[in-house]
Amino acid sequence: MYPAASVCGWYFSNPSSQYFGIGKIMRDQLDDYAKRKNMPLEEAERWLSPVLE
Repeated sequence: MYPAASVCGWYFSNPSSQYFGIGKIMRDQLDDYAKRKNMPLEEAERWLSPVLE
């Protein structure tokens, strides 16, 4: 595909589909995530700021 950043796929929908949202994450989850990713806490906070409680 060109350009390389293109997205292509088959998308199917159903009127009875149910969707859900992802809630906010707490500080303990942020700490655990940063530790598992071997990432500085400040960087994890920057990436996850939209979902932080």
